[in-house]
Amino acid sequence: MAEHVATLLSGIPSSWITFFLAMLPVLELRGAIPWAMLAGGMSWQSALTWALLGNFVPIIPLLLLLEPVSNWLRRWKLMDRFFEWLFARTRRKGKIVERFEFIGLILLVAIPLPGTGAWTGALAAFVFGVRFRLALPAIIIGVIIAGILVTSIVLGGSTAVRAIFAL
Repeated sequence: MAEHVATLLSGIPSSWITFFLAMLPVLELRGAIPWAMLAGGMSWQSALTWALLGNFVPIIPLLLLLEPVSNWLRRWKLMDRFFEWLFARTRRKGKIVERFEFIGLILLVAIPLPGTGAWTGALAAFVFGVRFRLALPAIIIGVIIAGILVTSIVLGGSTAVRAIFAL
């Protein structure tokens, strides 16, 4: 998916593609950093910086707009069913946030697995009623930790691949 989005954005500098990839809900920096380092030819420092910046952009709007937008959209039966499903799924996945609030939100965002990240963290903060002044720093800390983890994994993986094929 990252490669497809990057193709659509061809002609734009790799740094901006990384920034935009990191803003997307499914990819976030978990897709942006590997793309930037492996396909975009960026240094790990640039990849991490641009991905962090891009992943930070949607956090405040999400935290501020999730409730009013979901309330407005739930007026329609189809959207109401979607939000019921989404919130139920978030409640199942976000038990750690419900139990540990600030630290739980950091952990939910920091774990670089599918279904985690800033978008999921903002949704979990909304569903579990975590106040904005706690949710924002928790999500930012989680994004930074995830960025460091993903960068380390890509660096370690690319080093391992080079070592294997150099034999």
